[in-house]
Amino acid sequence: MPDEHIFQQLHTTSRAPYSWTEYARKFAWAIIGAPLVRFSPRPMRKFRVCILRAFGANIAWTVNIRPSAKIWHPWIFTMGEHSCLADGVLVYNLGPLSIGEHTVISQRVHICNGSHDYSKSDLPLLRPTSKIGSGVWICADAFIGPGVTIGNNAIVGACAVVTHDVSPTMIVAGNPAVVIRERPRPIS
Repeated sequence: MPDEHIFQQLHTTSRAPYSWTEYARKFAWAIIGAPLVRFSPRPMRKFRVCILRAFGANIAWTVNIRPSAKIWHPWIFTMGEHSCLADGVLVYNLGPLSIGEHTVISQRVHICNGSHDYSKSDLPLLRPTSKIGSGVWICADAFIGPGVTIGNNAIVGACAVVTHDVSPTMIVAGNPAVVIRERPRPIS
C-alpha cells in the first residue's frame, strides 16, 4: 500500500516570494516593457536594447535580441558585446543571469534559472546565479538548468539538457548532457 503521507504541503508555500518593489517591476515589465520588445519590428535591435536597459538590463548596444525572445526579469540580466538571443528563446531568470561576449543562444533555448527546494515541504523558491561565458554556442532547443555555469568557448548541442556546470571549451550533448569532446582551437 502506498504511503498516505503527502510530503509537499502547498498551502504552506509563500504566497508572495518577491518584495513589493519586485512585484511593481514585474507588473511594469509585463504591461509596458515586454509588449514593446515583443511587437517591435525585427530590424529595431537598438530599440529593444533601449527598452531592456530602461528596465534595468545591463546589456551592450551591440547585442541582438530577437522580438520573440522572452526575458523574465531584465533588471537581473547581463549580456556582453555581440551576443545574440535568437527567436523563441526563453530566459526564465528568477536569479541573476549573465551571458558573456560573442555568445549565441539559438532558437527555442530555455534557460531556467529558478526552482524550488524539494527537500522542504513548503517548497521555498530558489533563485540561484547562473553564468554563460563568452564565445559559447547553445544550440537549438537546449535546456539550461538553474545555477549552471557554462565556461568560455563551450558548445551545448541541440536539445541537450544541461543540469551541471560545463567546463570551458567542452562540447556537451544529450539528456542528460555529457561531454562529447573538446572544441577544436582555431588555427592562426
